[in-house]
Amino acid sequence: MSHASTIRGQEILNNPALNKETAFTMTERQSLGLEGLLPPTVENIDRQLERVQTQLAAKPNDLERYIYLMSLAARNKTLFYHTLMSDPARFVPIVYDPTVADACLTFGHIYRGSAGMYLTRDMKGRFKKILRNWPVKDVRFICVSTGGRILGLGDIGANGMGIPIGKLQLYTACAGVPPEALLPVLLDIGTTNAALRADPLYLGLRELPPDEAEVDLISDAFIEAATDVFPGVCIHFEDWKGTDAMRLLARYRDKVLCYNDDIQGTAAIAVAGLTTALQIKNETFADQRVLFLGAGSAGIGIASMIVSAMVEAGLGEAEARERIVLIDVNGLIETSRTDLNEWQKPFAHEAKPTKDLLEVVRTFKPTILIGVSTIGGAFTEEVVREMAKLNERPVIFPLSNPTNKAECTAEQAYTWTKGKALYAAGVQFPDFEYQGKSYHPGQANNFYIFPAIGLAVYATRPARITDDMFITAAAATADQVGPSAREHGMLFPLQANILETEVTTATRVAEHIFDSGQATVERPENIRAWIEGLLYKPVYKEL
Repeated sequence: MSHASTIRGQEILNNPALNKETAFTMTERQSLGLEGLLPPTVENIDRQLERVQTQLAAKPNDLERYIYLMSLAARNKTLFYHTLMSDPARFVPIVYDPTVADACLTFGHIYRGSAGMYLTRDMKGRFKKILRNWPVKDVRFICVSTGGRILGLGDIGANGMGIPIGKLQLYTACAGVPPEALLPVLLDIGTTNAALRADPLYLGLRELPPDEAEVDLISDAFIEAATDVFPGVCIHFEDWKGTDAMRLLARYRDKVLCYNDDIQGTAAIAVAGLTTALQIKNETFADQRVLFLGAGSAGIGIASMIVSAMVEAGLGEAEARERIVLIDVNGLIETSRTDLNEWQKPFAHEAKPTKDLLEVVRTFKPTILIGVSTIGGAFTEEVVREMAKLNERPVIFPLSNPTNKAECTAEQAYTWTKGKALYAAGVQFPDFEYQGKSYHPGQANNFYIFPAIGLAVYATRPARITDDMFITAAAATADQVGPSAREHGMLFPLQANILETEVTTATRVAEHIFDSGQATVERPENIRAWIEGLLYKPVYKEL
């Protein structure tokens, strides 16, 4: 922050990285030309937090709280992160899922200012020059989306910018990655959403997306530019259209430092929750039969990581795949289908074609039911009761979000299984009491995983990100759920301790990176202490 000495007065107050608002000392006010520009009272950051909380309490809903917090981030980044990190269980659902879904749907209408970069397909030949307009030169992570498949909302184009912004804010709020190292990018290739293209307040290109070949060329140009302008940067792909997501991860994963959170992060958090559930059941992955409703990038990603877990538990890869069945919008993934993509084909089995989920439950007899379909209520009472008939402790993971897309609610799952379900959803449902016992539904949210991966990568600077890192993160997350928490059906650590949880997970991942020879920095004697020394702390610095 040495450039603080070169700017004075209103310029400092307009710089969110330097602005302390009422926390500037009298000495700072005199030396920096701030006298008269602020009220006379000098406050500490906790007094400022009180004011933030008071103003948030007066807002009528979480979307208005989201708007307020984004405005706070734009004027005082330190106070923004101090707020988030003071109570992550309260604030993460406001700045991210589920509130971010409403924010994205209305993004053009609630827009207050840019918090990242917008690259359009017609800038393809100038990406390097344009990326150099970003004021920070040592960018370590770029979260990039086309807005092609946002949460369960589908293609919302430039409105999807709320996701890269929110994801990177969680890197800092949940894992202490310094915010100046983070750059949200919306790669605007157009949108299939005709209603948005006709909306006068829509901020993106009013064009249909190009074909896959052109998407690949645009992506190649972006990857080349980003890695040239920001050497060593990690590219975090987020919410691309499913086929683009799978294809481009395969295209780049062995060439540049990158990962796709929808595929690898979602898989890791699902495996983490399943690991805890199986520990409660005293079973292994080798004992399971897994049925998916949904076979897009998230479903295939989770299924592939479960195959790895089953192989680690002693099964052969072919045998593991036989224990996993998927259903998509066109029915069961089976060998007579001619419309399967290359990632679905390995999971196609000899079976009678059907679109009936209940029929597949009865014939396949799954121990685990996972929903990534974005079809709210798809896990009907009949389906859930059948799972309970087949299993003493059925594992039911309706992972679609936002809330109205969940395949079943926690209350439904616990009621229909008479409290036997081991349950986690993609959103946080409230605690539920059934026959005198209190249940705390799990939230299989990627924020347990990707910020910890980010922190480990930030610290160790590997050349590539591997699936093994995500599997390590999943195991580390599961290991942090204690016996008393499991008694209440909890499958994930408490969100209130998210920074401690993520540092523990990041330490395990960093150890794996060092042990496997992938780190490009010298191994410290005490990895955890070293990582803790790198953490961002939301405290004001003397100017």
